[in-house]
Amino acid sequence: MSWEDNVRKVIPYVAGEQPRKPDMIKLNTNECPYPPAPGVERLAAQMDYHALRLYPDSNSTVLTEALAGYYHVKPEQVFVGVGSDDVLSMAFMTFFNSKKPILFPDVTYSFYDVWANLHRIPYKTCPLDDEWHIRPADYRQPNGGIIFPNPNAPTGVLESLESVEEIIAANRDAVVIVDEAYVDFGGTSVLPLVEKYDNLLVVQTFSKSRAMAGLRIGFAIGNEKLIRYLNDVKFSFNSYTMNLPALILGTEAVKDEGYFREILSKIITTRERVKGELKELGFSFPDSMANFIFASHETIPAGQIFRALREADIYVRHWDKPRIENYLRITVGTNEEMDRLLTFLRDYVNRYR
Repeated sequence: MSWEDNVRKVIPYVAGEQPRKPDMIKLNTNECPYPPAPGVERLAAQMDYHALRLYPDSNSTVLTEALAGYYHVKPEQVFVGVGSDDVLSMAFMTFFNSKKPILFPDVTYSFYDVWANLHRIPYKTCPLDDEWHIRPADYRQPNGGIIFPNPNAPTGVLESLESVEEIIAANRDAVVIVDEAYVDFGGTSVLPLVEKYDNLLVVQTFSKSRAMAGLRIGFAIGNEKLIRYLNDVKFSFNSYTMNLPALILGTEAVKDEGYFREILSKIITTRERVKGELKELGFSFPDSMANFIFASHETIPAGQIFRALREADIYVRHWDKPRIENYLRITVGTNEEMDRLLTFLRDYVNRYR
């Protein structure tokens, strides 16, 4: 008998590579290519570092109230955490405790099965159709909960409100989590449905559209009872999940609607331009409503292109997994970054024509 016999052994989530090179182009982790709102920079410079000796507000009041005001819900309907990954892991721990398997798509955010295994939750995947869409009928089976991103990751495909509501309405005896990390880039949020369905939890993040991945802020909105249960688990786990700078600077970011819309418009405009240029180079992809493009070339294997890009210090994401091994997920960067990517790809693709 060894101490290792009592270790919880899991296969961890593998995040996108985080290189640190001076002239690289980093398009592999869906970060925002623009800085946070100007008010965030000003407040960061003015922060009283003496305040860091004190514990932060364990209720995260200033941030939950700002989010409640922005999304027109009660503060009691808002839960915040250390990035949406923290919020989602808490939600798994809180709501997915049935002996029935939870359900999520076969091609989706690759943290879902990791959390399920970590928390010892049985799960079952439901195959996306040939166009990378969820089939709502697949979610009409006994389950202990449902989770899916909308738009999906890594495909970028957006499900209609009607399809999402069909899944929620058919599963009133289980919690349905809609992970909206990318919804600001062209989707319509299902947040209005939280008033209609007490089993719906909507999760979003500051990491993508609010350009604050480095501060780790995520949040969930749902029925007040759902949020109370989440807080009960949080306070049984770690009372002080949110640090003081995150609370202060996150609140400031919510206030600047003009800047928020400006950077969204820039990213969407760049995304649509790059779609057209990738098509001319022989790439195909589903119509992304996220801040990335999920692309496959007609003749050149994705793994080969991935390695060639990496040698040129251009980083994109590639998974050697069933159904998606011939796709690259390319984050939408600035126009200048995308032009450098396209210049490389034109030269590379033309060598094989």
